[in-house]
Amino acid sequence: MTTDVVACDVAKIAETVLDIELAGLMGLRSRFHTPAFAEACQLLQRPGAGRPGRVIVMGMGKSGHIGRKIAATFASTGTPTFYVHPAEAGHGDLGMVTPDDIVLALSYSGETPELLDILPCLQYQRVPIIALCGRPTSTLARFATVLLDVSIPQEACPLGLAPTTSTTAMLVMGDALAIVLLQARDFSAEDFARYHPKGALGHKLLTRVADLMHTGNTLPLVLPTCTLMNTILEISQKRLGLALITEPDGTLAGIFTDGDLRRTVEKGYDLYTTPIEQVMTRHCTTIRPDTLAADALTIMELKKITALAVVDEQKRAVGILHMHTLLQIGLSPCNA
Repeated sequence: MTTDVVACDVAKIAETVLDIELAGLMGLRSRFHTPAFAEACQLLQRPGAGRPGRVIVMGMGKSGHIGRKIAATFASTGTPTFYVHPAEAGHGDLGMVTPDDIVLALSYSGETPELLDILPCLQYQRVPIIALCGRPTSTLARFATVLLDVSIPQEACPLGLAPTTSTTAMLVMGDALAIVLLQARDFSAEDFARYHPKGALGHKLLTRVADLMHTGNTLPLVLPTCTLMNTILEISQKRLGLALITEPDGTLAGIFTDGDLRRTVEKGYDLYTTPIEQVMTRHCTTIRPDTLAADALTIMELKKITALAVVDEQKRAVGILHMHTLLQIGLSPCNA
């Protein structure tokens, strides 16, 4: 007979799951201090850092799902890694594995048939095997170069059948290995961004002002002697809401924005006779092309402006960076 979930004490059940899994995870703490964990870290440090080889992660079922996540974490933090399905490995994909590689094999029981079938082949190639296993006397444990014990007191599943605490323990062990390797390689936020160029972090840490600024014929430029009306026409044509006023040699002399235009009109300046140098903002905020786009956005927020004049080392105007462009690539004040 099925019990309505509303009739269950759902909070109590969820708390029990959490308590059981936390107890299982706390049991891992002492295993991080074992020679096996240190040896596994040393083996895994071999791929990358200028050395040949990759980490090959294998696992079936729920262990396979955890293995895929571990492989993704390793790869995104600087350790060349990919997942190979053990069953497919037995039908030709084992050719993806070379003697320079290291296999990270996940099986709580240590008796997964698809894994056991390919262990002799891996051993023949002298491929080191790091096993994440919950049974130290299992076949996988005996074949392993290094055994990382992920045994847990009990599964959170009340039937003791669905992998719950055991897969969480595997995941945490994998995360621990990945972070040890990350720190051992001095892997920086900039390194991380290089593997995530399309994410917000990639834009924040990799994108420079030079990558986004308006340049060349798109720049609204006028000389200081240009009339106010001609400046307005230049602003209207280039559609950036401002114009840069430059000396004949390209040096930035000032800026004139839509806001400046409103204030100028209110003061009654003649549009056809007033030179723009008389009403422009002379000491405007500028930025260099090699500045991070995220830093440029921070400046705009602090100054409460929507655009920045970009100048080179000689103070020559080379571009305009508009906030709209930053927003279009996903940068915003909350992640800048």
